[in-house]
Amino acid sequence: MNGHDGADGRTTNRRRFLAGTGAAGMASLAGCSAALDLLSGDEDSSGDDEPGLIGSGREGRDAPGGTPMSEMPDLSGTLTLYSGRGEPLVGELISHIVDTYDDFEIEPRYNSSTDLVNQIRQEGEASPADVFFSVNAGALGLLADENLAATLPDDVAGKVDSVYRDDDDQWVGTSGRARTIPYNTNQFSESDIPDDIFAFPDADQFQDTMGWAPSYGSFQAFVTAMRILNGEDEARSWLEGMIDQGVEPYSDEFTVARRIADGELGAGFTNHYYIQRVVDNRDDPPIATAFTEGDAGTIFNVAGAAVVSATDQSDLAANFIRHLLSAEAQEYFAVRTFEYPLIAEVEPVGELPTIDELNPPELDLTRLSEIGPTLDLMREAGIDV
Repeated sequence: MNGHDGADGRTTNRRRFLAGTGAAGMASLAGCSAALDLLSGDEDSSGDDEPGLIGSGREGRDAPGGTPMSEMPDLSGTLTLYSGRGEPLVGELISHIVDTYDDFEIEPRYNSSTDLVNQIRQEGEASPADVFFSVNAGALGLLADENLAATLPDDVAGKVDSVYRDDDDQWVGTSGRARTIPYNTNQFSESDIPDDIFAFPDADQFQDTMGWAPSYGSFQAFVTAMRILNGEDEARSWLEGMIDQGVEPYSDEFTVARRIADGELGAGFTNHYYIQRVVDNRDDPPIATAFTEGDAGTIFNVAGAAVVSATDQSDLAANFIRHLLSAEAQEYFAVRTFEYPLIAEVEPVGELPTIDELNPPELDLTRLSEIGPTLDLMREAGIDV
């Protein structure tokens, strides 16, 4: 990182990026037209902004780097996929992989990531699941902790930085999402947005102009990170301070981003891709993306996959996960779901920092599943969750 420490020891170098241009053309996956439900640990289909075509990409975007599917081992047979990622979000990608091979079929079973881990646990060695595809690292960690995930081959797990995979290579991240501070550019300039998450409760400019979605899974994961990194007292004080600021609650983070673009809010707390959704569906909306530095406000979580230990098709399962890290799949996550690709050769959509330029805190991502104490803390602060 290229930041420098200020007098209080916090990194003061800001990385601000206006949300970039919208999407338009990836030939290998063109023509897909399901509605996006951009997952943050939640399915989101609310709001009156239609998210448009999945996979439309971005006009003028270079061909993705990485390893194409054509250079990967062929897939054949039938694979049972337990997917905590919703069909509206990943169904087109799964269909594309199936259509690439004449003798390959996928039997997907969609449910919440947590419910699917519980199902695999109950099924034990009789589980029909070959691959578990999760929306978050916490559920993957639970699977690994229960010894229900097999070790991935080095040449699969090694495609992703060690920060975004299990220490024992029992799961690997496939795409990521960053916490951000979206703000209305008609109301604020980038210099108005603190790079310290703990500065927001005391910043006079944000009185009665911020929004959050406290019932949303990613917001609760963010508060969980704050609780783990800074302790319950400091996390509770931050929540109470934001309530004193008059922060407005919403049902989901896409709505928060839309209200910022509408000018009804000045700023808020969301995952990065909700801003990209707004930009992709409006003509030059007044919304931009800011990041805090090295604290819970910039936590980076991943979706990912694991081979279920009960499978008798471990090679097929591992090679399917390899395909989720292919050039085509990583480009899909970038241009169709607006997530962060996890291979270095594919860049995110929009004028966002690359994954290497982000400055999240050091935290075992599987601990973000420790949500119970967080909900108690939020209720103690007076938040309805």
